[in-house]
Amino acid sequence: MCGRFTLSKPVQAVAELFKLAEPPAELAPRYNIAPSQPVAAVAPKRDGISRGLAFLKWGLVPSWANDATSGYKPTNARSDSLHKPTFREAFRFKRCLIPADGFYEWKAEGKKKLPVHFRMTDGGVFGMAGLWEVWTDGTTKLATCCLITTEANEVVGAYHDRMPVIVPPEMHAAWLDLDTPEHELRTLLRPYPAEGMSAHPANPIVNRATVEGPECLTPAA
Repeated sequence: MCGRFTLSKPVQAVAELFKLAEPPAELAPRYNIAPSQPVAAVAPKRDGISRGLAFLKWGLVPSWANDATSGYKPTNARSDSLHKPTFREAFRFKRCLIPADGFYEWKAEGKKKLPVHFRMTDGGVFGMAGLWEVWTDGTTKLATCCLITTEANEVVGAYHDRMPVIVPPEMHAAWLDLDTPEHELRTLLRPYPAEGMSAHPANPIVNRATVEGPECLTPAA
């Protein structure tokens, strides 16, 4: 699974990677993005051509849910569970890319849980495969999202058996295109090549979701 991630690179880097015509000025550096918080998501605009960035609550609420406050709100969808009712419609019609420049997993040392930050070897921004939904009761609207996970590669697998699906830049358009056949989409739900990633000790303050500063990436002394 993926329970925390980071997006701290300059806004322009995000705009360039995801081909956003209007750089999102409100995108501030974040070092400890946690479930139920707003996360940036990229998806096609209504014209079906240009892309936009919106902030969605992390924890998917299906459009058919009875209400938005109770019930299961998954932050992750396993790549082998996308046929289930919670994810089926979103996988077909509401795919997005969630910008990040790293994500956390934890290793146990005795009673301690020590965070590890995984990132690209070049330190750059990447896009995680996501799903989005809009729930409404006719008056209130709630836009939510979740990540899709797959088996871990060799780098992440030393700490956890799952990792987010990272979509290569050359496949961003295919992932977002509603006309892409399902069998082609499923070929993207694979581990990112291990040689393109690295693991780095992080600070245990990451365990507190209220801590958001760059000190999250500084290993404890």
